[in-house]
Amino acid sequence: MVALTERTQRRLTTQTAEIAAETTTLRSLDWDRDRFDIEFGLQNGTTYNSFIIRGDRVALVDTSHEKFRQLYLDVLKEQIDPATIDYLIISHTEPDHSGLVRDVLALAPNVTVVGSKVAIQFLEDFVHQPFQRQIVKNGDKLDLGQGHELEFVIAPNLHWPDTMFTYDAKTQILFTCDAFGLHYCDSHTFDDDLSTIEADFRFYYECLMAPNARSVLSALKRMGDLPEVNMIATGHGPLLLHNVAEWVDRYRRWSQTKAKAETTVAVFYVSDYGYSDRLSQALARGVTKTEVAVEMLDLKFADPQEVQELVGRSAGIIIATTPVAGTQTQAAVSTVLAAVNSKQAIGIFESYGGNDEPVDPLLNRFRDLGVTIAFPPIRVKDTPTEATYQLCEEAGTDLGQLLSRDRAIQKMKSLDTDLDKALGRISGGLYIITAKKGEVASAMLASWVMQASFKPLGLTIAVAKDRAIESLMQVGDRFVLNVLEEGNHLSLMKHFLKRFAPGADRFAGVKTQSAENGSPILTDALSYLECEVTSRMETADHWIVYSTVQAGRVSKPDALTAVHHRKVGNHY
Repeated sequence: MVALTERTQRRLTTQTAEIAAETTTLRSLDWDRDRFDIEFGLQNGTTYNSFIIRGDRVALVDTSHEKFRQLYLDVLKEQIDPATIDYLIISHTEPDHSGLVRDVLALAPNVTVVGSKVAIQFLEDFVHQPFQRQIVKNGDKLDLGQGHELEFVIAPNLHWPDTMFTYDAKTQILFTCDAFGLHYCDSHTFDDDLSTIEADFRFYYECLMAPNARSVLSALKRMGDLPEVNMIATGHGPLLLHNVAEWVDRYRRWSQTKAKAETTVAVFYVSDYGYSDRLSQALARGVTKTEVAVEMLDLKFADPQEVQELVGRSAGIIIATTPVAGTQTQAAVSTVLAAVNSKQAIGIFESYGGNDEPVDPLLNRFRDLGVTIAFPPIRVKDTPTEATYQLCEEAGTDLGQLLSRDRAIQKMKSLDTDLDKALGRISGGLYIITAKKGEVASAMLASWVMQASFKPLGLTIAVAKDRAIESLMQVGDRFVLNVLEEGNHLSLMKHFLKRFAPGADRFAGVKTQSAENGSPILTDALSYLECEVTSRMETADHWIVYSTVQAGRVSKPDALTAVHHRKVGNHY
């Protein structure tokens, strides 16, 4: 029996639930949040989940976002006298989970903070006060009494370098913080309906976990050493109870596919400096859209041998500027420079930490080594915006495409000639897909478009995984399908066939107007349809996006749709 209580303040609420024996969740529900982490869009808000475990001793697992300070602390005090908390377990130190650690320490001055070595180091810089601590390693245990023996699983890079899981032997609950989470806010404590949340679960994985696929597989292997896991208590979204095996299997399958990639890009960043972590995550997300693997490494905690080995097995490298005074990070950068070779491609981005090493001297040092500069250095002169993160994602995709170009050409040449020509005889119309979310807008030329249903009116579009617009065509996103006119389509077609630089305005010089759903309508198009993404099906290199149609209009009722006739079937 789950007993719920809820407290409301505007669109921030808190919810408590007894989820197992002597185990309570304190969920902070952020209903209206529409951007998160690497600034990917949220359709359904998010939650920040915290937990109380009561044995002979009491443990609090994680806290909440600082925007919930009063709400969270009030609920915590209703559940327990904070002074009686013996242990504060830090799954990782990202502010959305540890934003109230300082407040908890004030209420529970004798509490022992439990975390990985890296987490404790981060906390020292964050709370700026002494505290009792217990550093744990993989496999270490902590006995709370009454059967609540906690075992710790070190799971670095999911998605911060200090991440740790906690397993309770009595309840068979695994507390995983970001891993297995999703940004989805509703009043259901558990994953009661798999179909309702699976699109958000996948999108969260692609944005935050896919760039760390090898680390995901390492964490899954360590999880395999645990007894049975009956519940995954995540840091975001509903807790996973009804479909645990399915969710874990999806993580495994997706990560195995990512990790099998023949080509790897190393992404070096400094997680607690400026915006290095968010910008690096956006760049990594762009790379993974091209079927190129990513390995991320924090320069602050990187072992020189580990840096050297990662550079040696990587075809591309993305590196953040580091603090001028960062002796350890500067040494790691020097190790990268010593290990690179002229066959590699390099990208550099500024961290906007207030004291960055200048980007141009670092760029020149790489140029002197003869490496390929994959994209112009990303210079961040103001607080990163949605457009900044879009630029980063597109730059990462450019790097991934550069590294996978030869393999793509080989695949095109490998198809049987007769089959290639026969497949090419499937013709399609010519369309421009346009989308806008916040300040981010994108577009692409499409021909694989087909009506798919009458009730409701619906259509499908095949979108290549490495297209920039793919990030704006998640479930719940809205866009416009612009239909091109036969005999009046070449200028628009040529414009949107161009290769745009990362972050470039795809609508510069094109006449547009705004649709009701906010996306651009091309004024010179024959007709347009306003659509909303309902579901997505994955194929090897495309997403099949099914969308319902809300509105539309034809500018020339007697004109015909432009048609695309191909000669071959293995490329556009």
